[in-house]
Amino acid sequence: MLQLKRILLIAPSEMTRTPAFGRAQSLALATGALLHIVAFDEVTPLEQAGLFDQDALAQARAGYLQIHRHWLEQQARFQRRAGLQVTCEVVWAKQSPAQVLAYVNDFQPDLVVKDVQHISLLDRTFHRPLDWLLLRDCPACLHLVTDARHPKPLKVLAAIDLSHLEELTYGLNEQILELASTLARTCDAQLHLLNVSNWSVMGDTVMSVPTQSLDSSLGEAVNDAQVEAFDALAERYDVEKNHQHVLTGVPHKVIRQFAGRNGFDMVVLGTAHRHGLDRMIGSTAESVLNHTSCSLMIVKPLPRPLIEAGQQAVR
Repeated sequence: MLQLKRILLIAPSEMTRTPAFGRAQSLALATGALLHIVAFDEVTPLEQAGLFDQDALAQARAGYLQIHRHWLEQQARFQRRAGLQVTCEVVWAKQSPAQVLAYVNDFQPDLVVKDVQHISLLDRTFHRPLDWLLLRDCPACLHLVTDARHPKPLKVLAAIDLSHLEELTYGLNEQILELASTLARTCDAQLHLLNVSNWSVMGDTVMSVPTQSLDSSLGEAVNDAQVEAFDALAERYDVEKNHQHVLTGVPHKVIRQFAGRNGFDMVVLGTAHRHGLDRMIGSTAESVLNHTSCSLMIVKPLPRPLIEAGQQAVR
């Protein structure tokens, strides 16, 4: 059984209580995990002033950090009253990918929680936003929170990918369901399972292709294998029959529309980065993130030796 013991909340630089605060608190309460809150803050005008007077910069920086620490400590105190074990820290640095990833690697959380960073399409064209880079490089499970109407999730959707024939029921799909079922159980939430069918990755293909484009006999065999794998996963994780969903269409569009239409508080899906910076198997996660109103829980694949060990254990 999966256990979440350390949750890291990346708070915004602004001293405001955002939806991620409520979601992190609810998940920590439900799982009994330690909650650590970190805020990255650096005031550019102060740094510019420091070019002329380093002593004045040091005093101004210390005073500003004291104010921010006091505010963050108030938030932690509020959450401790609810019975949580909470710690907090303010780091004088920009909330850059390098700073955030270094902090995550040092703290080694089981889960990183952060508010979704809303970036326009034009801005995404010219630079990669922090959320996208965390999708790619964050070693822990990553929860990107939108509005969090229900801080404690009531409906959880596990969106699996059965297009990779060599790992139909093991590896990433099992990790998705393991995390989704754990969260649903601890939060007393409904667990739903979704697969967007009629897609397949053949051989060394980087992207999924429609099974209709394959030879008819091969396409039929692929679809039969996916149905069998879906049923096996649903049974293994006790997903109720009326909570099992198999839909067709472009995966990221189907997931986004289905999750929004049915009021899910959290969508759990996987992403796997391969073959260079810009080729992400599971880029579905990025596409869903850019257009969804639902909070996303992102799961990364285990290293291959651990996957093979899990397969041997099941056999």
